[in-house]
Amino acid sequence: MTSQLMNRMNEKKLMAASYPSPSALGSLTSASLIGSGLLFVLYPALRPFSNEATLGGAAAFASVEWVVSHSLAIVAFILFTLGLLGLFLTLRQTPVVHLAFNGLVLSWLGVGLTLPFYGAEVFGLYAVGQEALRLNNENLLPITEDIRSGFGLILIMIGLVLLAIGCILVAIAVWKSRILSKWSGIPIAAAFLLYLPQYAWSQPLRVGHGFLITIGCVWLGISVWKQAVARKD
Repeated sequence: MTSQLMNRMNEKKLMAASYPSPSALGSLTSASLIGSGLLFVLYPALRPFSNEATLGGAAAFASVEWVVSHSLAIVAFILFTLGLLGLFLTLRQTPVVHLAFNGLVLSWLGVGLTLPFYGAEVFGLYAVGQEALRLNNENLLPITEDIRSGFGLILIMIGLVLLAIGCILVAIAVWKSRILSKWSGIPIAAAFLLYLPQYAWSQPLRVGHGFLITIGCVWLGISVWKQAVARKD
């Protein structure tokens, strides 16, 4: 009996040692979420907008700003998934751990299905834009619609729906956790619920949407950091 008790205690110690300290976890999670939020607003702010059926659109596709802005979006999604992992670890000893886990898994699946489309946007449209400018021929630009449609479009639509559902579950977990600010998960859930329709918006509205993600990520990041500091104290 004593031997079994000692083994269980040793297992708990090993499990505790396998996780980062509360302060380190809080700092990494906060940094990932805040960094993600900032990049999500820089993406539409830097992205060139133009009539994409003209050589002006080709110039936008072939620009450095196009590559940089979409690359920032890719990094933003990656940092966001890391932030959600940290959030899950923060909630692992609360009654909402299963809800947080489901939200994490759905969000990861969603981001995984979303990023291939962004890769096509960055490199595929960039190549088309450069070739159209080289030949001074806007008739090449309909190829961009082929890149943006088909199976790739289906993937990103499914991905963003899964991501939105995952973020809603995360927001519910945060609300019920009793260790984080109740409202801190709401802006993120709202923002990713709007992520798919915002593609049809103008640049100012898309920047505003990005700012909503920034607010949500910063708020949630600060909430996690404060909880980590409280546990350390």
